[in-house]
Amino acid sequence: MDFALDDEQHDIRDTVRKFVASELLPRETEFLRRERHGGSGLPRDELRELQHKAREFGFWGLSTPEEYGGMALPAVTRAVIQTELGTTCVPFRFGGAADNILFHANSEQRAEYLVPTIEGDRLGCFALTEPGAGSDAGAIATTARRDGDDWVISGQKTFITNGNDADYAIVFAVTRDDDQAEQRGITAFLVDRSAGWTSSPIPTMGSWHEPATLFFDDVRVPATAVLGEVHRGFALAMRWVGSGRHAIAAQCVGIAQRCLRMAVDYAGVRKTFGRTIGSNQAIQWMIADSETELEAGRWLALRAAWDADRGADARHAGAMAKLYCTGMVGRVVDRALQIHGGMGYTRELPLEWWYRAVRVTRIFEGTDEVQRMILSRDLLRGHTRIGGHLA
Repeated sequence: MDFALDDEQHDIRDTVRKFVASELLPRETEFLRRERHGGSGLPRDELRELQHKAREFGFWGLSTPEEYGGMALPAVTRAVIQTELGTTCVPFRFGGAADNILFHANSEQRAEYLVPTIEGDRLGCFALTEPGAGSDAGAIATTARRDGDDWVISGQKTFITNGNDADYAIVFAVTRDDDQAEQRGITAFLVDRSAGWTSSPIPTMGSWHEPATLFFDDVRVPATAVLGEVHRGFALAMRWVGSGRHAIAAQCVGIAQRCLRMAVDYAGVRKTFGRTIGSNQAIQWMIADSETELEAGRWLALRAAWDADRGADARHAGAMAKLYCTGMVGRVVDRALQIHGGMGYTRELPLEWWYRAVRVTRIFEGTDEVQRMILSRDLLRGHTRIGGHLA
């Protein structure tokens, strides 16, 4: 197993690093100022400008197939990119992407939803989670009933990323609910906001992800709105949920990397009692522990991406990477903030922002407890050998 980057990956990493340094880092001060005054994210015109510049840099549709104008980069390369983007608190992702399950749409749906989403003309959201169905996604209560040639959707979705801004939603609803659990069917629908669903923002402790609640009150959609097959949407949902875990891990690695660099730099210049605080053993141990955990997280994230690239079942490695890296980044941010003392606690530096923001990574896309359930189940059922590969 060789995780050394090849020449192309080195070039891509260096180009992304240059983009971050020239386009994103200079915006951190203004981003934090806006956040202190109740704003969030970047203004839409700035985001459009950044996406245009990113496209000029050659970054558009990192995982999107080349037939749709994307780069079709392997997962390891995308993990390297996510790590670099994680080194700044300015929220930015390269455009040209669409939810992976949209590629299972038929030709008409691809023209109406997939292609415009890739081009940035449309924005969608993935609507699965409900007030009573978070980690247990199979317990969703939103229903879709047939009415002639149409479907009528009723229910509520919550904690939906992009839910307040999206003009369409990928909605999962129960379409068959017999007495026997195995007969329960869930179907995915492509539902335009113009069909009648509404949304409301959910205030959270961090402004990194701004979720929303979506309301469906007898929203009528035609039969052509079904994504995939009727009653078989749950498999699509699980394909979406599992796809992003190594990307989250890689982003956490980037955040931890930046925080550790800030801590090392500050420890080398901040003086108390006539010497730099970096000469104190307590500070040295925090730095040493952070470096060790950071490297462990880096290799777990790359291993999960490598499994995905080689066509292996990457769920086990992805669960390990997400479980470890999301906990690791919280510990590293906490130590970096502690090393900065009172200055770290202010909202002038990104440390305080990250301290709040990274907490959600242990919740979304599968909580810590869900990852532990996956890992222990794989071992107890013999699907995975200890220290080995998936069977």
